[in-house]
Amino acid sequence: MTQVAGDTRQFSVHARHVDSHHARVLEEASFEAAAVAYVEDFHPPMTEDHEISVIVREVGTGHEHCFRIDLDSGEAAPCS
Repeated sequence: MTQVAGDTRQFSVHARHVDSHHARVLEEASFEAAAVAYVEDFHPPMTEDHEISVIVREVGTGHEHCFRIDLDSGEAAPCS
């Protein structure tokens, strides 16, 4: 299926160090956008490195990705 610009999907997102029952459901265009929106909207606790890792699961498919978000720059990268 081709993703059309402007399409959004539902993602369940939670901080990696928090149980998944604390997840938030967000509608965004991509896994990365959902990860950043979660951090911007819900201000989870950060590490002393000003980073947080979040688990993003697409509700419709169950596919998951982990992202490390730099809270100073907003850059998202896959977890190592």
